[in-house]
Formats: sequence, structure tokens, C-alpha cells
Amino acid sequence: MTRICILGGGFGGLYTALNLSRLPWAVMPEIILVDKSDRFLFTPFLYELVTKEMQEWEIAPTFAELLANTGIQFVQGLVTNIDLESRQVEVNVGQPIVLDYDRLLLAIGGETPMNLVDGAQEYAIPFRNLKDFYRLNSKLELLEASNREKIRVCIAGGGSSGVELACKIADRLKDRGRVRLVDRNNQILSNSTQSTRQIAELALSQRGVWTDLNTRVSQVGEEEVTLDYTNGSDTLPVDIVLWTVGSTFSKMLRDLPVEHKQGAIATEATLQVKGYPSVFAIGDLASCVDAQDHLVPATAQVAFQQSQYCAWNIWASLNQKSLIPFSYIPLGEFISLGIDGATASIFGKLSIDGLPAQAMRRIAYLLRMPTFEHQWKIGTHWLTKPLIELLRKSAASS
Repeated sequence: MTRICILGGGFGGLYTALNLSRLPWAVMPEIILVDKSDRFLFTPFLYELVTKEMQEWEIAPTFAELLANTGIQFVQGLVTNIDLESRQVEVNVGQPIVLDYDRLLLAIGGETPMNLVDGAQEYAIPFRNLKDFYRLNSKLELLEASNREKIRVCIAGGGSSGVELACKIADRLKDRGRVRLVDRNNQILSNSTQSTRQIAELALSQRGVWTDLNTRVSQVGEEEVTLDYTNGSDTLPVDIVLWTVGSTFSKMLRDLPVEHKQGAIATEATLQVKGYPSVFAIGDLASCVDAQDHLVPATAQVAFQQSQYCAWNIWASLNQKSLIPFSYIPLGEFISLGIDGATASIFGKLSIDGLPAQAMRRIAYLLRMPTFEHQWKIGTHWLTKPLIELLRKSAASS
């Protein structure tokens, strides 16, 4: 039986697997999805856990739940070796197993580099997955339960992740919070539109978030952080340092004998790894160009669109059909700005904010959930939640 191995269960890997299972196969191949976690994580909603606007089950359903009745096999384990010549993958599932493949998809997400400055590895917290959220939430709960007057949080990185975290934490801590956002550029959200940036700057200002631009974190201590400005440096007391700067990949991926560009794996426009037509790569780890030879950004939106092309091209490569070059359509950008706040940029032109943007963001992301069953489960919960809370308040007051 033909076997397709998919390494990584994020947007690129999971959605490609699901799309493959729906294609018209004469004989359904064996589709194996490998991930080190037992859960898929809808990362754009990870910030909602900080303010308890959402629950873990909403944004992190298990692979067992999502893959039920799809025919896709799930293997929970850590990929330890990839042999492109023998077409084999080694996975540690408590003991090593070897998977042969006819087609391979590399979709293992990136990692936050924590070795860029002294002390970051020991004392800073990244924010990419549930484990990172647990670390942050545990520390916040301890500080909130303490008798200290102010809780000081420094966030390194003024991209969308840093801005969303700053607003959420400021809303959670309210008057007790002293939140500082640090970025080495001369503006936050350097890849966003001017109107989106202005909306985000206002949201940060309204929440009292201090923004240090043209500034870099040079050292992180247990209870302090050193900032380098253009005209000097300063060491400040801090309770939590969050690190949202950069992306890197495992040594195993960096050591693969393929062409790399800035650490990422170079692909053709068909999403095939250069020099290896049976191997595809999408998402964070891929340096991907579209049909016009333009480099595309490594975002969840791109990975979602890549998954559709990738599934078709894997199917086409096994059925002697023509492969299609990837064509990216930038649909816009959503950024969460605190509790019940957001900004939405539509096709990079029209920007809206407030509750309309928040509603649009919720609906758009609901429709991006991996299965109809999970969409229905969450959508029903969102619709009934206000009614349940109203009945509970009514019962409490009577």
C-alpha cells in the first residue's frame, strides 16, 4: 500500500492530512500523521487562554477526536531522524520505530530561539504552545495571589504575538499590571498596515502599556532585565519576561542534506523540496516561493492555504497528474487587542476595530477549525454561553 507520512500536526500537517483523506483515490493510501503532542493547537486563540475568554478544549482538541472516521493514522512521538535516500523516518514513541514512505511532508513547526541573549533560556518564557501558557499562567497566578502591589511584565518583540500578549496581560492584571513591550525596530507591527498599527498603538496606550522602540533586551535575570537603548542601557526590576522574538528549527531539520535559505528548507513553487520530488515542505520550516517566485511569509494563514495545494500535489504526484504551483492570496490580518477587542485588516486595505473586528475574527477562525464537528461544537458553545450565564446570574439574584 502507498504510504504518505506527514511530520507535524499543526496547520500545515493536519490540514494537509484531512484534505488528502477527502480526495478521490482509486485505492486510499495509508496516511500517517506524526506529532509529539496528542493535541492540535489552534494557535491564534492561544492568547484567549490568558484572559480565560476561552477554554483549553476549544482551542486544543485531541488528534484522536479530529481524526476519528477519517482513515488517517496518528502516531504520537518525536521524530529523531529522516533519511531522504532510503525514504525512512525514525520516530521515538517510547521506543524507536521506523516508517517507510512513498511521499513525505515536512510540516514540523518552528521553535522560539531562547539562546539569543544571556539568561533568556533560564528565565524568559516563550509563547508558542500549551506548555508555554501553563508556565505563564502558573507564574501569573502566584503573583496575583501575592501581596505585591505591582506585577511587572516585560515582553520582548513587538510583532503581532507580542502586541496580543501585552493587551491580554494588561487586561488581566488591570491596575496591578506594569506591562512593557520592547522592540528593536522604530515601530511595532512592522509587517502590518499603517491603520492596523495605529489601532494597536491606541489599544496599548489605553491599557497603560509602556512601549520601548529602538530597544533590545541584552540580558535577562531572575528578577531583572537589561535594556539597550540607542543612547545607553538600563537594568529594570521585572517579575515575568516573555520572549516572542524570532523562529528557528531543530538541528535534525537544519542538518538535512537539502538546500536551505536562512535556515528554512528551500522548496519549489509546487511545495516540493528542491532536489527531492517525493518530499514536500510547508509552514514555518519551508522557504516557499509562489507561482510568481515571490517568497511567502511563514504564517498560519499561509500554511492553511498551502495545505490545500500540498494535498492536491501529493495526490497528483501519485496519480500521474500535473502539479499546481502555489498561489498565495493574502486575505488580511486579525490581531486580538485585549478582552473583546481586535483589529481586522481586510485584504490589507480596510481596517476595523472593536467588537465588529472581534466578531469577524471569531467567525473567520471558527470557519478555519479543522473539522465540521469541532466547528459545530464550538459554535454551539459560543451561542449558548451568554444565555447560560444570564440564567446563572438570574438564579443567583433570586
